[in-house]
Amino acid sequence: QEQLVESGGGLVQPGGSLRLSCAASGLIFTSMSMGWYRQAPGKEREFVALITRLGVTNYADSVKGRFTISRDNAKNTVYLQMNSLTPEDTAVYYCHCPNSGAWGQGTQVTVSS
Repeated sequence: QEQLVESGGGLVQPGGSLRLSCAASGLIFTSMSMGWYRQAPGKEREFVALITRLGVTNYADSVKGRFTISRDNAKNTVYLQMNSLTPEDTAVYYCHCPNSGAWGQGTQVTVSS
């Protein structure tokens, strides 16, 4: 059974950094694109970043230059390094595999002083 488990969320001050991790199981990770989405209170879930199986990346305009998506195929894990965080980045962050349709349970990121 496919499973995506996020970790690394928390409370951080504006300007700070966090690294999210998503551990995948039950799928052929090396063949999959992997992505991050987020949903802020009262808003729809939105795309954040994607990395293909070949390592090609794509980002939402709102996070370009601040967030970096990467993957470790040996660990079946995808990461989201988030720098220069602002309160507008506050959301539940979800890991997603577009090939299989699997979603993680989400991890809360709160940016506040």
